[in-house]
Amino acid sequence: MNQKIKELLDRIRQIEDEIELEMERRRAELHIDFEKKRVRFEREVLEQQRRFKMGLFKYLRRAKLRHVVSAPIIYSVLFPMLLIDLFVTVYQYICFPLYGIPRVRRKDYFVYDRAYLGYLNIIEKINCGYCSYGNGLISYIREIVGRTEQYWCPIKHARRVLHAHPYYDGFVDYGDAEIYRQELKRLRAELAALDQAEQEKKTENSENDTKEN
Repeated sequence: MNQKIKELLDRIRQIEDEIELEMERRRAELHIDFEKKRVRFEREVLEQQRRFKMGLFKYLRRAKLRHVVSAPIIYSVLFPMLLIDLFVTVYQYICFPLYGIPRVRRKDYFVYDRAYLGYLNIIEKINCGYCSYGNGLISYIREIVGRTEQYWCPIKHARRVLHAHPYYDGFVDYGDAEIYRQELKRLRAELAALDQAEQEKKTENSENDTKEN
């Protein structure tokens, strides 16, 4: 990879880490306590949230007709999502061990913590759960497909790709035939070491948090 591009990518990742740290501080300000995979708000915050909760009858009475009419269409997408979820999961469980690629952990991509928000009624919580599943599924599939592409075809396109997966920036430049064969082996080795790299990053973040506290 071009050294200048590598330096820029490293700066981007550093900025992303800083953004995540700032978001963690913001969550701490809201008195959120992550414990045993459940979010528990302090009593004062919960009481404040419940004052903004809209009752179910009032929520249904105020519902716009276009929202009611489109609801069955929105939720009908659940069935193809469940189907592709099944097929992609089976694919990675069978093929990734054959390729030497670590499996993608579902729990890293599916988050359902909005159910603990006191200002949401049951319908809003169901809607939030549905959106969480849909977006989590896209991220989960994107990671699986990204790893697959790095293994089989790590070549950048001639045109710009919007919102490419995180592995794309490390691919070989389009048309660089000489480097492709050399880089293919290295990029596959990077995939095989993903679990170790992620564990080292978690350890580093944990040590940084300990130092700050």
